[in-house]
Amino acid sequence: MTPISAVIITKNEAQNIARCLTSLAGVADEIVVVDSHSSDETENICKRFGVRFISHSWEGYSASKNFGNAQASHNWILSLDADEALSPELKSAIIELKKNDHPQLASFHRLTNYCGHWVKYGGWYPDTKTRLFSRQNTQWKGILHEELQSSVPQKTVLLKGDCLHYSYYSREQHYRQAQNFSSIAAKELYEAEKKAKFHKRYLSPLVKFIRDYFIKLGFLDGATGFTIARISAYATFLKYHKLHLLHKNFSKDSNKNK
Repeated sequence: MTPISAVIITKNEAQNIARCLTSLAGVADEIVVVDSHSSDETENICKRFGVRFISHSWEGYSASKNFGNAQASHNWILSLDADEALSPELKSAIIELKKNDHPQLASFHRLTNYCGHWVKYGGWYPDTKTRLFSRQNTQWKGILHEELQSSVPQKTVLLKGDCLHYSYYSREQHYRQAQNFSSIAAKELYEAEKKAKFHKRYLSPLVKFIRDYFIKLGFLDGATGFTIARISAYATFLKYHKLHLLHKNFSKDSNKNK
């Protein structure tokens, strides 16, 4: 049976981490938690579960996950976020896959809980993620939306069952995340020398809302679907607005130096 190291990155995840660790029982042969100096009870909770707890300064999503993979004892990695948990069906599928002497990349669907509502529409499900892989030829790439990149061709197997994602407990939390992620995304676009043209700033948010709420049937999730579409559109506006400000400030600084 192929052993698995589960790798999780954390920062003040006391509200979520116990649920995540509980779901890994019987699946992971080792759990490695890379924590960016939490100030809540995250460390104490993790230690009660007997995990390998490593304090490590934040380097970004991909770099922090790659660091965690390097600390693992086993080559086969199951990567989870602290606000995620394996469903019983997904646990069974992973255990069955472990019996394979030649493991492959494995993906699964992610089902998100938003303020107590399981979201099935608006492009949020199935949110398929590849999270089971060999660290020998695979690593995380990207600043905000990190993705796995493999150095060799590999077949990806889709497992049965869902990864349960407990995303936001309040709309205020979603708004705070939109502020944070839009800043990271704007910086990434700026470094890639992308411009925030007028239509990007003002039409992209509208297109985002129409796509998520109408085309992707977000309205079928009721009030929750409307809230998600509205905040997602706002996040799109923030991203391009902040990109515009970065270019504007750069122009001002350039003129000062002339």
